Amino acid sequence: MPTVKNIVEVRHVNKYFGKNHVIKDLNMEIKEGEFLSILGPSGCGKTTTLRMIAGFEQQSDGEITVEGERVEEKEPFDRNVNTVFQSYALFPHMDVYNNVAFGLKMKKLPKSEIKKKVSDILTLVQLEGFEKRYPSQLSGGQKQRVAIARAIVNRPRVLLLDEPLGALDLKLRKQMQLELKRLQKKLGITFIYVTHDQEEAMTMSDRIAVMNAGVLEQLGRPDEIYAEPESKFVADFIGESNLFDAVVSGVNGGIYTMEAETGALLGAGGDFCIRELVCACVRPEKTKFSPSPVEGFGLCGVVRENINIGTLIKSIIVLQNGHEIKISTLSGEKYPEKGKNVFVYWDPNDAVIMKTVSQEIHSMIENVDLGSFVKKAGSRAG
Repeated sequence: MPTVKNIVEVRHVNKYFGKNHVIKDLNMEIKEGEFLSILGPSGCGKTTTLRMIAGFEQQSDGEITVEGERVEEKEPFDRNVNTVFQSYALFPHMDVYNNVAFGLKMKKLPKSEIKKKVSDILTLVQLEGFEKRYPSQLSGGQKQRVAIARAIVNRPRVLLLDEPLGALDLKLRKQMQLELKRLQKKLGITFIYVTHDQEEAMTMSDRIAVMNAGVLEQLGRPDEIYAEPESKFVADFIGESNLFDAVVSGVNGGIYTMEAETGALLGAGGDFCIRELVCACVRPEKTKFSPSPVEGFGLCGVVRENINIGTLIKSIIVLQNGHEIKISTLSGEKYPEKGKNVFVYWDPNDAVIMKTVSQEIHSMIENVDLGSFVKKAGSRAG
């Protein structure tokens, strides 16, 4: 199987706005021809990252390469990347044909070549016959197609998309997600797509970069990120999760016993020490219930409600300390009865155990050489 080369590399990039450190030692490799989404909540740094790749922002330090060439000193139009914005940024005084042809005219291509390229790209985005319409005569979805056509008619090596579907209604947005994915595969252009919508990222992406407060938390395939989150933030942000802060109290044959405020629980995988602070993550569809206690688990609660969401019944179990557990059951299967006491459990192999920030801080404190500190303090006092 041939090795796919990296087309964009971000190495040890930091970005400061004044004293505000918004991008923190970012390292990311984006492969040729892939659809990569940068996903995260508002203010996490995803758009700033995109703008630095595009050339609209300059990184404070570190380097960015496109096709192996450093681009810090290059203007946006020299980077062989194009950007599609949420606002479309169409020229209101130009019709669809001239909006799409604008970049080709700037390159002074022959009229016959421009006509063919524009015709081909409008067919690709399903806008043939719209050449003479103006932006004011188009729907939101049609405007978005024109913006995409204008961006890809030059066949850039990388297309940057900054929440381009955010202004569309839900039904149209879902339709455009599939169209964008189809376009990307047909053209073979690398797409770097910024979104705060996890479902959108999971639907469209080959890989997802999850960001939080300027830090890249995890980069991987959608199925990897969902099944094997590497941090509590990722587990909580991607899909629904049942999360338990706990302390490792024992291990037997690769199965860890953990003690949480809500009771004992089991999990597997990873390399943890006794008394280590961890977070256990179990997805609702992997979480089970029983009318009687289950060995290794001490999670007992009351079924507060059952919510029918079509193919699933979502049950909310409230544990003794008020902690809520979600259980997803396929419609037609047995689900817990509202108002009943149940015991919550799961297959230990379905729990993902993660190190926590609390443990990292705890380890840093333990590694401080207090003896040396006291000795130095004593010598100064003497």
